[in-house]
Amino acid sequence: MSEQVHNRLAVVRAERKVSRQALAEAVGVHYQTIGYIERGQYNPSLDLALRVAAFFELPVEALFSLEPFGSLTEEIYGRKAQP
Repeated sequence: MSEQVHNRLAVVRAERKVSRQALAEAVGVHYQTIGYIERGQYNPSLDLALRVAAFFELPVEALFSLEPFGSLTEEIYGRKAQP
């Protein structure tokens, strides 16, 4: 049984203004693969997760986790996001 790998890839891509196509080219995959990962339809290999993390110069655990990520607002500011 394969466990879902949760990710913050779309958030980081948007923050850094990187398109799916640009990220895909940089890490050597098809741009649709990036979309599948972002939507949780595909778990990246360890190799691919490490290449993506290296591209963004972030630790792999900042992008991928076996546990769902909490709100960034809560993590950074210690409070819930306003609706």
